[in-house]
Amino acid sequence: MTWPAWLVHAYTAAGAVLAFLAIQAATTRNFRAAFLWLFAAVLVDSTDGLLARLVRVHQRLPNFSGQKLDDVVDYLTFVFVPAVIVWRAGLVTGAWTIPVVAAILLSSLFGFVSEDAKTEDHFFTGFPSYWNIVALYLVALGLSPVVNAVILVILSALVFVRIGYIYPTRMITARTLTLTLGSLWGVMILLLILQMPTPQRSLAWLSLFFPVYYTALSLVLHARRSRAAR
Repeated sequence: MTWPAWLVHAYTAAGAVLAFLAIQAATTRNFRAAFLWLFAAVLVDSTDGLLARLVRVHQRLPNFSGQKLDDVVDYLTFVFVPAVIVWRAGLVTGAWTIPVVAAILLSSLFGFVSEDAKTEDHFFTGFPSYWNIVALYLVALGLSPVVNAVILVILSALVFVRIGYIYPTRMITARTLTLTLGSLWGVMILLLILQMPTPQRSLAWLSLFFPVYYTALSLVLHARRSRAAR
């Protein structure tokens, strides 16, 4: 019986439709709607793996690559749509717009096709293209285009730095703490989106606690992995 597996794949593929709806909203500068669609896409991405394992999609449909499907949808929702938002929101202006957007798109393509993009011990290698989150913060914080450009270029470069970043829903170390803090952060992010077009900057700054925690934990565990590999 293959229909449960097809339903899970359809659920994953729905992320492409959410990406289209987000682009449609972004092109009309309705960034509240755009980020809400992206938020929905993150919920799909966070739960489709669990459903896939539950119904054993690989065993039911061995000739259909759920991983490739997931990568295509993730590139749309985590990279391409945020790049459109960077452009339409004027986060980077003038002659730098196309080079910065190109840096986002091309560096992430490298990240997605790298053989070590996702490791067996549940790490992403290099900056894991969380451009949807980056774009949200840049819109919410209202930083200058120059500062935005610098941040985006640095993060694009970090895709090529082979540091391991944790896969929050798959990690074992500090899993409960990470998921608890991540859930609290998710609520704060949703509030920020609902407040658009005038989100509270204080809430945005406060919510940075989780990206800081995520980065710190990733660096600690990466250093531990590196020592163990020697």
